[in-house]
Amino acid sequence: MFRKSQWEGVGSPADLLNYEIVQEQASALGRMGRALEAALANLRDFDALHPPSNAALADRQARRALVAEAGHALWMFAIQREACGLRNSRALMRDYKVPPDVQQQMGVFPAQPAPGNGA
Repeated sequence: MFRKSQWEGVGSPADLLNYEIVQEQASALGRMGRALEAALANLRDFDALHPPSNAALADRQARRALVAEAGHALWMFAIQREACGLRNSRALMRDYKVPPDVQQQMGVFPAQPAPGNGA
């Protein structure tokens, strides 16, 4: 919270609230960016250890899961960026070196079983 010296110069309670909101947006943007970086690093590490040629079924499934995870992290980060007014997704894809297969998974959610069909 704020100390008395931090209250000085604050125009109104609305200004203070706006300041808090902007701080939280910046914090969330940082968290989402780090999550994307981690997911992309996991995928790069996996690809370095498991070349795609003649990959076993288990390796292909593991990679699909990593791509889906990175796609979800990308979607979360892109949404947070847009909420902060940063709408240039090309720069995002370029700066983070997002592979095309991850870009294609952005915002894709796993199919949910129909009601009454098990699970």
